[in-house]
Amino acid sequence: MTGTQTAGRRYGGRDAAERQQERRARLIQAGLDLFGTAGYASASVKQVCSHAGLTERYFYESFRDREDLLAGVYNDLITMISAETAQAAAAAAPDVDAQLRAALDAFIRTLTGDARMARLVLIEVVGASPRLEVRRREVLHEFAAMVAAIVGPPPGPEASSSRLTLTAMSLVGGVNELLVDWTLGHQNATVEELIDVCHTLFIAACRAIGEQP
Repeated sequence: MTGTQTAGRRYGGRDAAERQQERRARLIQAGLDLFGTAGYASASVKQVCSHAGLTERYFYESFRDREDLLAGVYNDLITMISAETAQAAAAAAPDVDAQLRAALDAFIRTLTGDARMARLVLIEVVGASPRLEVRRREVLHEFAAMVAAIVGPPPGPEASSSRLTLTAMSLVGGVNELLVDWTLGHQNATVEELIDVCHTLFIAACRAIGEQP
């Protein structure tokens, strides 16, 4: 039997690509479970494979190394969180206050609803590698762009748009650090209180931008 024929074989109704995708999903889940509890530094490739019920051969089929798995878990989580946030904001359009509230509600509830997710996204990726630091900064800018798009460009000169960009980045960074503090147990606020505080800050900042001459 040729290699092509072997690769194309179906087992349990699934072809080779589908089986590989399933194994990758199991490794992603194992990464979330271990990196989000024991921590990235404490979880080895061997432990991840054991947790996923797979051999190391299958780990390297999908990931170069442990850092590559962390990046895969992080990117999958960010994709999901971004989609939830954008959908919530779109559903509340066109009222800007309502959109900001809906976006913050979706973002904060999604992230804080799973302790593993919060720890991985907010803590474990920080400083994990130069590559992940670059990606983490990109994500902050992506969420800042989402906020700026909701608020919309203010009337006036180009400087006003620049002010919106700066403000959006400041707000996103503030929410990020507040949630880091909360995840580490330094704040005992409820999720509702976190959303209320962040919404108040966002509305105040956005109104201040609109009032700039």
